[in-house]
Amino acid sequence: MVQIDYICKKEYMSTPLAERLRPQSLDEFIGQKHLVGKDAVLRRMIESGRIPSIIFWGPPGVGKTTLANIIANTIKAPFYKLSAINSGVKDVREVIEKAKSARFFDSAAPILFIDEIHRFSKSQQDSLLNAVETGTVTLIGATTENPSFEVIRPLLSRCQVYVLRSMEKKDLEKLLQRALTEDHILKDRKIDIKENSALFRFSGGDARKLLNILDLNIASFGEEEDIVLTDQMVTERLQENPAAYDKGGEMHYDIISAFIKSIRGSDPDAAIYWLARMVAGGEDPKFIARRLVISAAEDVGLANPNALLLANACFETLQKIGWPEGRIVLAETTIYLATSPKSNSAYLAIDNAIAKVEQTGNLPVPLHLRNAPTALMKELDYGKEYKYSHDYENNFVKQDFLPKELKNSRFWEPQNSPAESKLSDWMRKLWG
Repeated sequence: MVQIDYICKKEYMSTPLAERLRPQSLDEFIGQKHLVGKDAVLRRMIESGRIPSIIFWGPPGVGKTTLANIIANTIKAPFYKLSAINSGVKDVREVIEKAKSARFFDSAAPILFIDEIHRFSKSQQDSLLNAVETGTVTLIGATTENPSFEVIRPLLSRCQVYVLRSMEKKDLEKLLQRALTEDHILKDRKIDIKENSALFRFSGGDARKLLNILDLNIASFGEEEDIVLTDQMVTERLQENPAAYDKGGEMHYDIISAFIKSIRGSDPDAAIYWLARMVAGGEDPKFIARRLVISAAEDVGLANPNALLLANACFETLQKIGWPEGRIVLAETTIYLATSPKSNSAYLAIDNAIAKVEQTGNLPVPLHLRNAPTALMKELDYGKEYKYSHDYENNFVKQDFLPKELKNSRFWEPQNSPAESKLSDWMRKLWG
């Protein structure tokens, strides 16, 4: 009996802390109160046993997989799990066939959980459609990417999308306390966490990351040693750890921030260095490419409109050629954006306009700008006084295009770059 207990303990200790503490019920689940708190929409669905197909969208370590397991346990449905990284169309079809044979009469439909569903190809996602539509399976997909871009429209239309948020400090504190008081290994050790700022900072709102960092630091002490953790100690341990670059944690956000700010600051050497840090850390190339597209629009803007074209071409080329050659395309685009003149006038213009919309509400469209597809609308003078620009010299004629309440309002303020100055001069020539 002693021997069995010893073996069980050894197996338990070898299991990662995050796995040992994985919640088994909604009452044990920490965070996501907007979804699973008292009277929240998803909680009511789970407790009623009526679960639609779902896509959970959120950053790593916020409970997507755990919630899928809890749903299956609560409604007592068979649970099948696939990872989009190593599953093909054949695997999907095999699981669907198993699900068909596992369902009896009025029992709950088997749950098919697909982790990282955004990595499924179109054909793989297509293979799910019929099973989801007919109710053969209840699909639960988990993604860190915007499902509007990564999930095919027919499948997306058959699923409810729920957004999961990074864990707040109070949630992380609760999780940390649970680890120290409820884990069968840790609760028997003397652990004094003198400071927790570094633990929370490096976790980046990721519960799994927090527990992994805690596990890593505790493992550096002997089994009989008292454990005292400080911010300095946690930071040093993570810097020594080659896996410290975490695609979902704080360093991820710090490095992408440094990367974008280096581009904005016109420092190609710093930008390429931070790019190298992300490449070496295993960052998703598509994530980097998307940020380059944003930077081209936000920071380079009208000072060099070709920047956005190149950034888009970079994104498309990356998808065509893959890795590792894709790093060259990312590098070329990074250097081009960093060395381009900069303007954020378009970014400021749209924000100014949105602020005005929020302030003034739904102002009516002037009559001369309205569409007039019917006779009644024409009788009401829709479009009557509109002047067709191409009928005039320089394809331009002065007329009002804003609601009368906003007449002469300015939202776009050109900035001092050669390309934008040219646009500004042309506007002055037309409008005076």
